[in-house]
Amino acid sequence: MSLYTAETRRLIKRRFTRFLALGTLLVLAAVVAGVFLSHHRPTPERLATAQAQADREYQSAVQQATRDAAECRAAQGTPAAQNYPPCDQISPPARSDFPPEWHLAPAFDFREQFRYLVITLAALLAVMAFVIGASFVGAEWSSGGMMNLLLWRPRRLEVLGTKLAALLVNLALFTVAVSAAWTGLFALTAGTRGTLARMTSGAWQSIVLMELRGLVLVLVAGALGFGLASLGRHTATALGAAIGVVIVLQVGLGIVLSMAGAPFVEAYLAPTWIQAWLDKSTVVTHWDSCYYSSVQGCAAETLTITWPVAGAAFAAVVVLVVGAAMWTMRSRDIT
Repeated sequence: MSLYTAETRRLIKRRFTRFLALGTLLVLAAVVAGVFLSHHRPTPERLATAQAQADREYQSAVQQATRDAAECRAAQGTPAAQNYPPCDQISPPARSDFPPEWHLAPAFDFREQFRYLVITLAALLAVMAFVIGASFVGAEWSSGGMMNLLLWRPRRLEVLGTKLAALLVNLALFTVAVSAAWTGLFALTAGTRGTLARMTSGAWQSIVLMELRGLVLVLVAGALGFGLASLGRHTATALGAAIGVVIVLQVGLGIVLSMAGAPFVEAYLAPTWIQAWLDKSTVVTHWDSCYYSSVQGCAAETLTITWPVAGAAFAAVVVLVVGAAMWTMRSRDIT
């Protein structure tokens, strides 16, 4: 049996991997069910019901306005007059103020709404990938399995690289399968409880490319979890580093920079770069600045982060962390 096959079997057969993947699938299934149940295609019966309810509310508002106007006129010349505006300002509302759409469940517009669900999918799978990647190699170090493996396979970098390859390949296969099912289920939801209108070939291509960028984000998260756990030789190292980054370098740094009046505070935060990667670009605004234009007047300065820049930043972080893990694997004592 090859080393890659053995590592693949070890990854797939781990109960932690299976339970975490199953838990992630259950969360995704709950999202699908929630979107499906909360959207409805407007049928003639639903439209008639919504129209009737809007008519009732309109008639009730007209009657209330009539009563208020009568009470206002009756109160003139008494102390109670101060409780009313000028009586000629009290008039019944317009019929257009009570559209029947208010009483209809929203229809699921695939083109408008699915991109947000792709971001949700990528975020959940990235968290799963980070934890699985950290536990896959972290458990090997903490249990002594890595040392035992190197007794019969003493090539350190080959062993660690094969583990990483097995992790990334299986994460990629899992993500592609889930993404295909995710797209199909929401296309079905749009077909039965919404609309697939305006889904041209270009729109489908844009969705596929966004899902591919989501796949890359999942692989980056898995590699970072793997590299951090390998550096610390424990799963808790990667999880602790992630918590530290979120609390100290994100929440704390954001507060400090905001208090200091630093420009483009959001550009220092990881979610901004993730959004730029998935959405192809994001604009960060320095609200305390003034860029004068004879056309627009005083406008705040903006900074645009594009997906190639975000991708380069992710690649640099992955190379740094995984490269450090490989270097320590080659140079540090295994025991």
